[in-house]
Amino acid sequence: MNRHAAEKRGRGGEALACWYLRLKGWRILARRARVPGGEVDIVARRGSTLAFVEVKARASEEAAAFALDEWRLRRVVVAAERLAPRYMKANDDIRIDALFIVPGRWPRHLPDVWQGDSSRRRY
Repeated sequence: MNRHAAEKRGRGGEALACWYLRLKGWRILARRARVPGGEVDIVARRGSTLAFVEVKARASEEAAAFALDEWRLRRVVVAAERLAPRYMKANDDIRIDALFIVPGRWPRHLPDVWQGDSSRRRY
């Protein structure tokens, strides 16, 4: 798949992920939020939970899971740490989520996928 097609699939997957999250009661605060050192596909809030969501749109769930490796997650974590002050409120739970988009299946939302030192900080 060429870069243009991959970009188009990625944007479509992110749009679908946003609709899915909205249907589950999340409010979308930002899409493709970029900072030096990383990018977050979706910044979303539900109640006192602030989630930085990495979206993987692939042909199979296995391919989506494989695409979410530790290196990519670290970039999301770096971006989330730099973006958090823009979006967080007092007493927020902050987490890194993943959302897999696979054709012919419901989106799969995996909450709190980062288990490093930055996971589930409470401010």
